[in-house]
Amino acid sequence: MTEILSNVLIEAINDEYKARATYRHVISKFGEIRPFSNIVEAEGRHIEALLPLFIKYKIAVPEDQWYSRIQPPESLIEACRIGVEAEIENAEMYNRLLDSTKEYPDIQQVLRQLQRASAENHLPAFQRCVERGGEPGEGRGQHRRRGQHFK
Repeated sequence: MTEILSNVLIEAINDEYKARATYRHVISKFGEIRPFSNIVEAEGRHIEALLPLFIKYKIAVPEDQWYSRIQPPESLIEACRIGVEAEIENAEMYNRLLDSTKEYPDIQQVLRQLQRASAENHLPAFQRCVERGGEPGEGRGQHRRRGQHFK
């Protein structure tokens, strides 16, 4: 089961690294705009949430080499669409990873929280971004609800 756990945690953290790198590229190219400026910070928190599981299960944390592997999008609308697609894929990935870790309630809890943040906060923010035609958001959106641990 250790190999399965290793694969699950490495896939999860790599997905979070990739998302963070993508959103960092958007910010580098277009500036500190919402929803990217908010969600890039959230991706960092997602990574931080996974790290204790690597320590507990004695799994080496992979290096984050995603920034050099990704090209920045050409436009803000493309960036918003990439965000929608990435968050949909993220939720699907977590469904699969949750199926593989049913005997590990601690891992399940973290994966569910990350999946929920993606589906309930990030995806709607990127969908609003697409609806605005890629124009930067002005408000905080619904993702800043009190009491939510993972955003």
